[in-house]
Amino acid sequence: MTAHAIHRPISRETVSRETASHQTAPAHQTNAHRTRPRRANARRKSIVFTWPFTLSVLLVAAATTFVCYALWPTWPSDSIALDGPALPITVAGVLFEIPPAAIREAVQRHPGQHERVDLMFAWPSLIPPQNESKPDNKQPLSADTAIAAAAEPEKERLFVTIEGLNGVLTPLERLRTIYPRYVEAQASTGPDGLVVVPFRGGTPYEGEDLVYVGNNPEQFFARCTRQDNAVPGTCINERALDGAEITMRFPRDWLIEWRNAAANFDRLTRRLHPDKN
Repeated sequence: MTAHAIHRPISRETVSRETASHQTAPAHQTNAHRTRPRRANARRKSIVFTWPFTLSVLLVAAATTFVCYALWPTWPSDSIALDGPALPITVAGVLFEIPPAAIREAVQRHPGQHERVDLMFAWPSLIPPQNESKPDNKQPLSADTAIAAAAEPEKERLFVTIEGLNGVLTPLERLRTIYPRYVEAQASTGPDGLVVVPFRGGTPYEGEDLVYVGNNPEQFFARCTRQDNAVPGTCINERALDGAEITMRFPRDWLIEWRNAAANFDRLTRRLHPDKN
């Protein structure tokens, strides 16, 4: 092989390719080194932003769990014996002692705080009715259902509701300031010194009568519906105990012996709330 073959001149194109490859390689490697720190920084920022979100979710979940636990009913799941001792029940901050058999709703038969309690007593003994005559599936009484309840075969029953006043006027305040605005001017005489005044039409008490003792209205008063065909009239007597209100619902026929009825209402109130003088 000749020297001329060994020392063959290198073309300009070959030199250009080699030069370009040497110049390009370092730039590519530099960009790769620059890209890696950026990706690492992005991952760090993602982790930093994810932790506060995760912590917030955990705090919200913990708070929700605590609120659900605090608000969940805590009374025992075991049923209360109907013949057991009176239950200490608080309504609107007022303590009552209520025999379990008198409570109409099974869900209300537990001691502690209640918004409302519905009771029933035999008349005139004022003892809880027998178990077989008082099913648990009765609905709480209201102004609309009291008429139907009074028309049931069990007419010798006194229905009692205890609930909070919740900011409304007491029964005596209603007698003094509210009822006089809605009654008719003409009154009639009722049994044994009672006065019967109908409420005007178009008022909240349309179809009812205000019944009270003529010479002392605050001694005894009641709002009564009138008999409608076969449906007898029913009355409600209301009284306040501090922040609680006791409503007695009874047939209108009992007004014939209203003195005896009023005395039994007072006796039952003292029995349910012994501390009340």
